[in-house]
Amino acid sequence: MVAETDFYDLLGVAPSADERELKSAYRKMAMKYHPDRNPGDADSEARFKAVGAAYECLKDPQKRAAYDRYGKAAFEEGGFGGGGRGGPEGFSDIGDIFDTIFGGGFGGGGRRGPARGADLRYDLEISLEDAFHGKSTEIHVEVAAQCGTCAGSGASPGTSSRKCNLCSGTGKMRAQQGFFVVERTCPNCHGRGDVIESPCGDCRGEGRIDEAQTLKVDIPAGVDNGTRIRLSGKGEAGPRGASPGDMYIFIHVTKHSIFEREGSSLFARVPISFTKAALGCDITIPGMDGKETKISIPAGIQSGKQLSQRGAGMPVLQGRGRGDLVVQIDVETPTKLSARQKELLRDFQETETGDECPNSRGFFDKLRDIIS
Repeated sequence: MVAETDFYDLLGVAPSADERELKSAYRKMAMKYHPDRNPGDADSEARFKAVGAAYECLKDPQKRAAYDRYGKAAFEEGGFGGGGRGGPEGFSDIGDIFDTIFGGGFGGGGRRGPARGADLRYDLEISLEDAFHGKSTEIHVEVAAQCGTCAGSGASPGTSSRKCNLCSGTGKMRAQQGFFVVERTCPNCHGRGDVIESPCGDCRGEGRIDEAQTLKVDIPAGVDNGTRIRLSGKGEAGPRGASPGDMYIFIHVTKHSIFEREGSSLFARVPISFTKAALGCDITIPGMDGKETKISIPAGIQSGKQLSQRGAGMPVLQGRGRGDLVVQIDVETPTKLSARQKELLRDFQETETGDECPNSRGFFDKLRDIIS
């Protein structure tokens, strides 16, 4: 039986994976667990079907959006806040595949039981400094928690549920139509197999109530936009004692005033005067760790040139070491000159031969050749 139930984990991709990455990951996993390659291996067969179900969902933009928002609950009975079976139209097929793989069995006639609680999403905004160092923080959410009065059973204290008489506890009803047998959810117990005659007064038979909670979130160093942190069992409580869902924390890193980030690399645009560019110099860049990084600017550097310092970038998430700091040089032309400075520049201009700026001289030589 497959233990993982997260579609992204099953395919081995990040939640930000694009269509090409999803397809590549699916082909790789399907080939790995194909029954022909693993004859007689029930776990591989189940995983092969699981990755197929995961890809079937994530390749469809609408289904993927629903999964990102609601998790597995989007495809279960009562998904999307307790609506009909399977949520929006077109999603029930994925729910059927998912139920078959993750605990519904292959017979199809057994009792469904209470659905697992819905997974929840929380968008957390942090600074680039927090992403660099990592941090522990708290979030405040209101979730459906297990009712303390009935301990999640949904029945009034001292009472219990009884087997549904209409479906004999199976949660399903069958009817013969010609050569076909049609199976549908029991309208009396809604597929649970039992009914509550004396519902709990606090939760009205649901086994859960809305409750404000404070959750601790440990953010590892190196997180980036879209990084997803899973808090197991911190989602909605399942109805009538069913297992809770998970809480997924989606990280959003705010824009920094100096640094831009790409993976584990940090980028900074550094303006320098044209004299420093011509003569060369050393500059220091304060790092995210508080240490200064020294960058040597070679004489004659051109605007747009990039210089890198290895190991001065962002920490590698769940890895070792750090990325690079990349500095892009922008040569700044002075806009305010004193009379003395203008005089010195005119003196310099009079001594120019054209060899000082070969790119400029070469361009105008080519231009003259074209015109002539």
